[in-house]
Amino acid sequence: EARPQSRPYMACLKIQRGASYIHCGGFLVSENFVLTAAHCQGDNITVILGAHNVWKWEPSQQRIRVRRQIPHPQYNSKTLKNDIMLLELEKPAKLNGDVKIIPLPRMGECVKPGMVGSVAGWGCTVAAAKVLQEVDVEVVVDNKCLVYDYYDRATMLCAEHPQQWEDIVPGDSGGPLVCDGKAQGIASRGSRPGKIPGTYTRVSAFIGWIHKEMGVTAQP
Repeated sequence: EARPQSRPYMACLKIQRGASYIHCGGFLVSENFVLTAAHCQGDNITVILGAHNVWKWEPSQQRIRVRRQIPHPQYNSKTLKNDIMLLELEKPAKLNGDVKIIPLPRMGECVKPGMVGSVAGWGCTVAAAKVLQEVDVEVVVDNKCLVYDYYDRATMLCAEHPQQWEDIVPGDSGGPLVCDGKAQGIASRGSRPGKIPGTYTRVSAFIGWIHKEMGVTAQP
């Protein structure tokens, strides 16, 4: 379990698809935008910010509807290539001690094998997690993920738990892989513990697209 309010950039997405609901993770990258995975699209999405227990109301929470879903134009739902999406909020998030923006990497910034980062989410553990869970993962060599036919070294990261018994689970998709305080990856495909690492969208490969869609000037 994560320490309450230790990850103020985390967003829980309540996604309506027809008559059913699913959950994904995401993270706040500006007052008006949340970044997540493109496979977390839905008919309607509500973003919950500042939460620890998403199954009850907390004074720290902000619940904001999504005005516009912006999946990457080259997203492929079969291969999960370009699995990245911006969500424009209906109203700006109020930044405070419980709700903060996480920095993004520079364009093309490298994440080397052996780096240890962390992922978090409200996905299914034994049952659906009510409170935010977290786990450390290690970035590993791309060759370990080549078992996935469509693994793309340029736009994906390969990572696993060092002991290979914990990793991202259903409901964690879209959450950030955080290394050195930056959102370097987006949870895309979970691992098979002890067998195949998980894959993450490499955020640094999409900085130009992110800034273009958000209408901001790219970092030098």
